[in-house]
Amino acid sequence: MSVPGELNPPVRVLMGPGPSEAHPRILRAMATPLLGHLDPCFLDIMDEVREMLRQVFRTGNELTIPISATGSAGMEAALANLLEPGDEALVCVNGVFGNRMCDIVGRCGAGLVRVDAPWGSPIDPEDVREALTGCRPKLVAIVHAETSTGVLQPLEEISRLAHQAGALFLVDTVTSLGGADVRVDEWEIDAVYSGTQKCLGAPPGLSPVSFSSRALEAMDSRKSKVQSWYLDLSLVRKYWGEQRVYHHTAPISSIYALRESLRIVLEEGLEARFARHKANSELLRAGLEKLGFEYLVAPEYRLPMLNTVIIPAGLEDAPTRRKLLERYNIEIGAGLGELAGKVWRIGLMGYSSSENNVNLLLSAIGKLMNG
Repeated sequence: MSVPGELNPPVRVLMGPGPSEAHPRILRAMATPLLGHLDPCFLDIMDEVREMLRQVFRTGNELTIPISATGSAGMEAALANLLEPGDEALVCVNGVFGNRMCDIVGRCGAGLVRVDAPWGSPIDPEDVREALTGCRPKLVAIVHAETSTGVLQPLEEISRLAHQAGALFLVDTVTSLGGADVRVDEWEIDAVYSGTQKCLGAPPGLSPVSFSSRALEAMDSRKSKVQSWYLDLSLVRKYWGEQRVYHHTAPISSIYALRESLRIVLEEGLEARFARHKANSELLRAGLEKLGFEYLVAPEYRLPMLNTVIIPAGLEDAPTRRKLLERYNIEIGAGLGELAGKVWRIGLMGYSSSENNVNLLLSAIGKLMNG
């Protein structure tokens, strides 16, 4: 049996919906020696990660940790720990990831109430208000940055409506955290999850989460066990808390990477980081509009880190993306769901969000369009 050669993947310019490029400092951090998951030095690193995550989430929540799995596991952990069979959840849906939350709600045995908006548009708070008159949900769930459409969802009014109805407020910040303002405490978000591979700029594999005291009370008053042993936060929090009770072998190198990525975020400063993402998005927009592209989302609701553009007539979707990859080593994303074949999703996330990358992509697309 032959043995494959040494791993040597091509160097790509990652400008899709994730993962984003990792800063060299993060790659170096991943190459540092392993420690045991209960080594006192590693426990100190865990505490540093928790504190930096609180700063990035803008929260004082005690239970603020990275789940040892991707952002979708963060979504499942948040819903599965807060919902029991017979509960009711109101989920706002305007893209793929709202639909995914609906699927998980059903798997939890909870009743589902949907509030829908067209793909490319935000959820209207008045639709949420109307839906709440006919149900008593345990939680209201919404996506802050819908990766499938490029919509940035205003949250404060919907948070207020959820709490007036006696519900917890759950938010997906997988794409927004580290690239746009996320204010967990100020916006009274009770449960929030994210991913490391987008604006935080670390490799995929961890899902930062944070839970308010109200959410912890709901978890502690459950009448049934969480359906997933691995994602049961009543167990996981004992490992991350003062007790340090063994639950699973933490992904040591991924925690190193997250620690370094959070250091980079905080060294840059949150406001400066948000401004960088916004400026590069505007540079991209100006260049794409000169090439004849139109945006799917209205200006006031556009994500700066995930730009969804309508493919102009006469320009082929998959063949053009393949040429970008093969000729220029640039990856951009295809449309999902009902937008497949109609749009491109261009990411400007974390370390990938640079003026150089924008100009490189604009030049490459222009050359391809001119034959």
